[in-house]
Amino acid sequence: MYKHILLPLDGSPLAEQALPHAITIAKSFQSEIIILRVLVPLPSPPMTNEAALMRAEKAMGIFVREYLGRIAASVQEHGITVQIIVIKGRPHMQIIQYAETNPVDMIVMSTRGESGLSRWLMGSVAERVVRGANVPVLMVRAQKQEL
Repeated sequence: MYKHILLPLDGSPLAEQALPHAITIAKSFQSEIIILRVLVPLPSPPMTNEAALMRAEKAMGIFVREYLGRIAASVQEHGITVQIIVIKGRPHMQIIQYAETNPVDMIVMSTRGESGLSRWLMGSVAERVVRGANVPVLMVRAQKQEL
């Protein structure tokens, strides 16, 4: 039923709290997990050195792929097949578009549980995905971790 599970991660520990849920579902259905990271393009202010901007984006891409590689390795320890996808754009739009144009049966992601003014000012990627996705979305309410 859920052969391809999309797991969007933004690099935060809060987003990673969806990982155990995705793993449990993947084990139950012998699913593949597709880990998706959407990179928001760096702004290009006036008088910016294009070469420096390109170097920064390349370095960020390397860092992100290493991070996702570590996450993928931890998932593979459970005997689950994993794909890593990195794309650029607005996160909610890219998550929805990826799910529409690729074999995705479910999206599993965290929500920070923001409400009121915070949600109004910043918007909610998770809320936008729920409203726009054409596949089931499992929302995991992330718990803030104490330091």
